[in-house]
Parts: sequence; structure tokens; C-alpha cells
Amino acid sequence: MAILSDGEWARLKAALDVARSGAGRPLAEERRTVEAVIWGQRNGAKWRSVPAELGPWWKAAQLHIRWSRAGVWERAFAHLRDAGAPDLGEVFLDGTSIRAHPKAAGAKGGRRRRPLAVRAAAMAPRPVRSAMRRVARSASP
Repeated sequence: MAILSDGEWARLKAALDVARSGAGRPLAEERRTVEAVIWGQRNGAKWRSVPAELGPWWKAAQLHIRWSRAGVWERAFAHLRDAGAPDLGEVFLDGTSIRAHPKAAGAKGGRRRRPLAVRAAAMAPRPVRSAMRRVARSASP
């Protein structure tokens, strides 16, 4: 399963090499793991849904999280933009920029909650007034 063409991968690989600090071990199967990250971002799927041909899902998730925190993705895309080659066709979106369904807007739903004091007062035992006592009192001449 090829996500990027060879030309796209060559441009992205050059940008990633510039963007990374160079510290640490070289990434094994780098192209496959980066393509798994791109697949996940394109589809908006959970990491566990990454196809097996793209390698273990946890490697892609771990790489994405680490490089996001380190700013590698931002520097790589800035390098591509400055080089005049932003034709990868995809941009990573932050989840905060995607509008939610109107029903997911945070309105409070369900049963209304009362403060504890009001709830305790409402549940306290009340004196029982027997209907028979009222009838007995009013019936006497």
C-alpha cells in the first residue's frame, strides 16, 4: 500500500532530515511508518485502524506524538514551503479546528441536577397527614 509516490517521499524525506535534530537512533522502516501517520491523518481513524501493511499502529502513533511535541512536522512543512514544494496535497489538522456537530456543542442534557442541600430537603421524610384525621375533625358537630 503506497500512500506517497516516490517523488513525494523524496521531497518529504529531505525535509524531515533537515527538520530532525539528528540525535537518537535512525528510524527503521521510516517511509512505511511516516506513510502510516499520513494514512491515519487523512482518514481521521483511530491509530489501531492503521492497515497492517503500514506496520504496527503503535509505531505510527508514537512517531506522530514525539515529532509533534518536538516540532519536527512544523519545521518539515516550513522547509517544504520555503523550498517551493508544498504540493504534498495534505496538511495536518489540529482537532480543535474542526467544527463539531451542533448536538455536541456542550449543552447540558438529561435530568436536571439540584444542589445537594435542595436534594436532601426534598428527600427528607415528611410528616404524614392522614386523610382520616382531617375527615374526623371536620365531621364533629
